[in-house]
Amino acid sequence: MTKLPAILSRLDADLDTSLARLSSWLEIPSISTDSAYWPDSRRAAEWLRADLESLGFKASLGETPGQPVVLAHRPKPGAPHVLFYGHYDVQPVDPLNLWDTEPFKPVVKEIAPGRKVIVARGACDDKGQVMTFVEAMRATIAETGDLPVGVTILVEGEEESGSVNLPAFVRENAEQLKADIALVCDTGMWDRDTPAITASLRGMVYQEVTISCADRDLHSGLFGGAAANPVHVLSRIIASLHDETGRITVPGFYEGVEEPSNSQKADWADLGLTEAEFLGQIGLKHSIGEKGRMLIEQIQSRPTCDVNGIWGGYTGEGTKTVIAAKASAKVSFRLVGKQDPDKIAAAFQAYVRAQLPGDVSAEFIVYSASPAIAVPADSPALTKARAALTEEWGRKAVTIGSGGSVPVVGDFKRLLGMDTLLVGFGLDDDRVHSPNEKYDLSSFHKGQRSWARILQALGS
Repeated sequence: MTKLPAILSRLDADLDTSLARLSSWLEIPSISTDSAYWPDSRRAAEWLRADLESLGFKASLGETPGQPVVLAHRPKPGAPHVLFYGHYDVQPVDPLNLWDTEPFKPVVKEIAPGRKVIVARGACDDKGQVMTFVEAMRATIAETGDLPVGVTILVEGEEESGSVNLPAFVRENAEQLKADIALVCDTGMWDRDTPAITASLRGMVYQEVTISCADRDLHSGLFGGAAANPVHVLSRIIASLHDETGRITVPGFYEGVEEPSNSQKADWADLGLTEAEFLGQIGLKHSIGEKGRMLIEQIQSRPTCDVNGIWGGYTGEGTKTVIAAKASAKVSFRLVGKQDPDKIAAAFQAYVRAQLPGDVSAEFIVYSASPAIAVPADSPALTKARAALTEEWGRKAVTIGSGGSVPVVGDFKRLLGMDTLLVGFGLDDDRVHSPNEKYDLSSFHKGQRSWARILQALGS
């Protein structure tokens, strides 16, 4: 830790140089979803491979049926070992006419007094975030000749197109990828001044249910009032999935749901997230989540049930007096804690079947069933990383959960048995996936300093 001040000073002095390196990488249009840009994607992978090799890593391109994976190793026998993940591919730039500048010609601009940003596709998602880690390593090696931990780098080129080849790559290279902890940078801060570690991700059960009644669509004038209507049956079942307090009514649903600690709840309360702030941005005012729960609990640490689509009968223009033979819905459950996705899937099916009248049947398609993932609250890596972030930002780093899922984190847990810390410095207004994507220079600069501190802390 005695060399940390020198490392931080070097990062401060080299900011312009590191920004120039990032800009040269951003100029490569590595769009993975468009085959016309696949040669550029490989060029972006080769750019990073060469940069990591210059830092003393044994770096190579791991071939896949799609875009290559940048894989690099710098071991340190006897020290902890980390696996760092990011991605070098970027989203398409359409609609181009909404960009104020060329998407692949990075520019630095001031968007408010004293607030400068770099604007380019990939500036935040995810090249800028990856380079905060690389620059932290560069300065550490320059000042100390080594890194405090062993490091493996895994940067893929297909995240924006579904990471279709990554699970197989991880499985096939499991021995090379084993580490004590994984670090993922593709995430953000709580706000511009408050660093955050995402330490839990909700799981998912996604099913499609189809309710069948008559053997064909019926004339509602002839059969209405007597024949079962699958739209009515399905609607009643869906309406019954929540009670008046917002709790989910499927029997056994809450088995495995764990309560956050009092200290965790206190930290969340201090963040002061309000309905006006969170829901106001989408034109709403009132939360319909579980009563008695903070808003932040509702969106990150409590399980949910949502109907994502429903259809049946005639939906075209004009009228058609028909009673449909079938009605369908897509239903997703977000899981937390130790909820068992297979049990949840079976419980939902049993719940639906228990409410079916005579002559009515149900069929199901299970699209996904994955458990929630969480880093133990007493994890030494989590404790050290949080303290390092707090020291850098001068504000207590918060440990939060994500309401969504990050597939690679599940892959690391399932295939490598490894926990993951998600630490990134993106902001809500970075316009990720949109025209004029940007990354605050404060995020880029203090992100480098943060990773330097975290690396030292993990190696201590």
